[in-house]
Amino acid sequence: MSKFGKIGMCLLLSACTVGPDYKRPEFFNDEELRAGLHLNKNVKTETKVNLDWYAGFNDEVLNQLVAKGFQNSPTIAEAVAKLRESRQSLRVNAVSMLPEINIDGSYHKSKDSVSYGIPLTTDYYQTGLDASWEIDIWGAGRRLTESSLALVRAAAADLDNVRLSLTAEIANDYISLRQTQEQLRISRGNLEIQRNIYNLVKQKYEAGLSSAIDYNQAGYIMENTAAQIPALETQEEAYRNALAVLTGGLPGSLDTLLAQNKNNPVSRRFNYNLRQLYNLPVEIVRRRPDVQAAEQQLISQNAQIGQAMAALFPSVSLSGFLGWQAQNASDLFGSKTDMYSYAGAVNIPLLNWGKLTNNVEMQKYAAQAQLEVYRGSLLNAASEIRNAIVSLEKEYRTNRSASAALSTQQETAVLTLDKYKQGLVEFSEVLTSQQNLLTAQTALIESNAAIYQDIIGFYKSVGGGYAKNYQPRTAAANKACAPCKG
Repeated sequence: MSKFGKIGMCLLLSACTVGPDYKRPEFFNDEELRAGLHLNKNVKTETKVNLDWYAGFNDEVLNQLVAKGFQNSPTIAEAVAKLRESRQSLRVNAVSMLPEINIDGSYHKSKDSVSYGIPLTTDYYQTGLDASWEIDIWGAGRRLTESSLALVRAAAADLDNVRLSLTAEIANDYISLRQTQEQLRISRGNLEIQRNIYNLVKQKYEAGLSSAIDYNQAGYIMENTAAQIPALETQEEAYRNALAVLTGGLPGSLDTLLAQNKNNPVSRRFNYNLRQLYNLPVEIVRRRPDVQAAEQQLISQNAQIGQAMAALFPSVSLSGFLGWQAQNASDLFGSKTDMYSYAGAVNIPLLNWGKLTNNVEMQKYAAQAQLEVYRGSLLNAASEIRNAIVSLEKEYRTNRSASAALSTQQETAVLTLDKYKQGLVEFSEVLTSQQNLLTAQTALIESNAAIYQDIIGFYKSVGGGYAKNYQPRTAAANKACAPCKG
């Protein structure tokens, strides 16, 4: 081995990586998180969230909407492009500290000044391989690769978060659409009943058996209900268009699919096993895509401290050239035109007015800021999970009361109308019972929809990681909407 090779090998063997190695900060231990979320203790940490949770609603239209969203959504396409961009950046940065070899070809001509005596003119052609290498003694290149790899993982977590958010948004808008359609059905049904009542009162009024007040009130309640229908129809169209956008389509592109509404899911209460809300591994908080992205950003920034510190130390670079040199281009590859050169250089930072040390401090402060972002993401994740659990539990209590109230009011409305026909009660009682009936029907439908949306919110809050080639299912295979699978 030449002296040059021995020097290079010694430098490689003595290379080190400066800067702090990443260690996950333990802001909250498992017991604290478990207590804050009221989770069961005997749950396997490897338990994962079922990524096809929406299929548990047993609604094939919803399944197809999610599949279309994954295939055509601009937001997913954007996140995929950013992930690919970060991967290419990693490939670029991972080789930045390796030797570079280029083919070099040039023509040189120079003429000396007359002041030197006899003026000399020199011209020659040169070609060959030009090599250069800055040795990564202090690990700047390795820290750059570490930072870039973390950014790739952050981009992958961002993609998971986009997928999760898109799934939840499609499901939410779909339930809102079905809720609006069910409210339209109820309003139109009530309008028909109120029209019949109006005709009954009108007949009595014309026969002198009813007052003008009763007649006008009957017309008022009928027209008031009719006035609510256009607003609901506008909402229905808005949700249709929102779903079209989420799935990458133009308005009207989903009309055929959305017309498949034989059994509106909002017309009934969805039965969910609330005990399963607490059968989650505590690690679920740290697995959320947004939390993972925040941690990977912290890892990347931590590595940049090492990069900045490496710039404080001397750098060593090697360069060399192997090729041919001749006065005439035709003689360039002759037997006596070969030549080579090599050189080594050391660069020692001496006077930079504090730029390098200040850069180290700047990267440290940036890491501290990112550390707080990570801590905030953990707090936000825990809060959202707890809120989602409580919201779903409380909505079931609301739903039971709303169902009982509707059952009572339906009976009251029928009895009141019968008594009015018999002349036993005033029409004002009929008016009140009809208004209360519509209110009770609307409240129950809103609660049915809220249960679905709270379940959606729960699954969004617990996140979960998507597999590399994950594809959403297009058929409802789940018979129960269980939150976890082992």
